[in-house]
Amino acid sequence: MISRRALELATAALTGTFGATVIVSSIDNGIGWSTAGVDAGTFPFLTGLIVLLGSLWNLARGWLESRNVLVCSSDLRHLTALFVPAVVFVAAIPLIGVYLASACYMLGTLVPLHRFSLPRSLLIATATPLALYLVFERMFQVSLPHGALGDVIGF
Repeated sequence: MISRRALELATAALTGTFGATVIVSSIDNGIGWSTAGVDAGTFPFLTGLIVLLGSLWNLARGWLESRNVLVCSSDLRHLTALFVPAVVFVAAIPLIGVYLASACYMLGTLVPLHRFSLPRSLLIATATPLALYLVFERMFQVSLPHGALGDVIGF
């Protein structure tokens, strides 16, 4: 369904676009030497240049690759089953916060996709936001997004 060539070309185009964007934005920040030393955009410029050159290399190699099927329809269904819940998770964070969204994500993926038992999935879905809270809010003192629901209940 998706050939190796198509996948290599798409990936090279995406990373090449990223590298070109970094190059353009770093030129706005200034590259080279000034009286104060190295300008702020020099390191991002060099990094973007490396990414762009690597992408061009991968684009050339990808063009020469065979057209063997790398991803078949069953693989696409599996990838979609993993990708869609992740998109819903990210979209839910501004609404219900990262803690409740992570619990829902864990519960929503462990039971149907990984075929975990419901008690085990509930345990993991409860432990995940608790661990996130303890590590980020308490240990690192970094507040993760609480969402609109957190604002409503005063969290």
